[in-house]
Amino acid sequence: MAMGQQHPSMIRIQEIQKGIHEARRLVVSFSGTQSDREYKRLESTLIKMLFELDAVDTDGKPDIQHGRRSAVNDVEGLLKELEQIATHPSRLRVEKVFSDAQQLVTNELSSAGGLITEEFAERIQEIIFQLTQVKTGGKISLRKARYRALTKICALQDIIENCIGRQALSLPLSADTHPSVPKINSVLCEVSKARWDVIGLLMNLNTLENCAHLSRILTGLLMQLDAIDVAGHSEARNYRKRVVHEINCLLEHLEIESEGEAAGSYDLAQNQSIKQIEEIGKKTAHLKQQLLQLENASDLHFKPKGELQSVLTELDKVDIGKNPCIREARRRAVVDVQAVIAYVDLKETLAKRANMEEQLRDEHPSQKAIWQVLSDLSEFQKQVLSFDGDRTDKNYMRLEEMLTKQLLALDAVETRGNDGAKVARKQAVKFAQNILNYLDMKTDEWEY
Repeated sequence: MAMGQQHPSMIRIQEIQKGIHEARRLVVSFSGTQSDREYKRLESTLIKMLFELDAVDTDGKPDIQHGRRSAVNDVEGLLKELEQIATHPSRLRVEKVFSDAQQLVTNELSSAGGLITEEFAERIQEIIFQLTQVKTGGKISLRKARYRALTKICALQDIIENCIGRQALSLPLSADTHPSVPKINSVLCEVSKARWDVIGLLMNLNTLENCAHLSRILTGLLMQLDAIDVAGHSEARNYRKRVVHEINCLLEHLEIESEGEAAGSYDLAQNQSIKQIEEIGKKTAHLKQQLLQLENASDLHFKPKGELQSVLTELDKVDIGKNPCIREARRRAVVDVQAVIAYVDLKETLAKRANMEEQLRDEHPSQKAIWQVLSDLSEFQKQVLSFDGDRTDKNYMRLEEMLTKQLLALDAVETRGNDGAKVARKQAVKFAQNILNYLDMKTDEWEY
């Protein structure tokens, strides 16, 4: 063999290694399960590479043997990585929650006859919360799987909320309202059918439809609405506008399949909105620390209290796009600020009451009992705000127990028919429950 000329077997190994390099890119970006078609295709490709490497004749040459062994190790490593991605407990958890959502949609369609119920909306919200709690450990494949499931179910939630809003407006209108209304009602009927087709497509339940076909149907309905004359009748015009809005929302959600392919959608470490939220969170923590160090309620009327309101304004300006993970991050940041503001407001109110002893002499006994519980809650709220442990911490268990006792104390208050006491107790129960919810949020180990 001439000097510098490579052995044919080494050339063949290098060709296979190019395929291994491309396969590695596909494995790293894979976020499905073992039942997915893409998983089976990747697995088949990698196994084929092993057979091809096994067929390479090393001719007893150590360098060729080493090259083949190295390539075989790479392929076997990719097969193992692919299996680990598809069978990771968190990935299976995402699949289970999404499967529960599919079953929920199927049951709703069969039992409600196409209507959207409040109970359905609440259960979808619970499913979204379950998905946000899935731990990814920073793994891109798990983040991608969680993000894609969240994106679809959040799109479903938007469709549901839009439909409930229409139902609350008593739509469709009566055909007697205006000559154009029967035509709009007819389009709305078609929109209602298309809505469930879109939902089925989002939830992988509709194998008979595709995005392009549904998009053409909805675009055609828009054209029908545009041709309807509603001039001179504001109610009919607003009705048509509402139906147009619903169609546009459905069209927007049909673009969901392209969501989540860019790494920035699910790998949020460098996301600008997340960075904004984190910076605002640092500011909130600093203000919280300052407030908790103050002893007198009169000292609460200082600059940081006003800054808390501006922090809420900053959070409201954060661009969350259509990303459910960023939306949840912002929501949690808002709850954190609101918890501090609620603490300050209660401390101020309690201080004012302490200076109104004469005026409160004839206050109803039930209301006095409620305010006593609120006074105790204020101290526990301060401890919750400063708590920095997890759910195995003894302090967590103590705080949870004490807050539960305050709820029981409120439940035991006899209002004796006093309307003011009834309202006060209801508000106090909500206040105590909010503190418990905040404690849970602080310790649920949520991640982006």
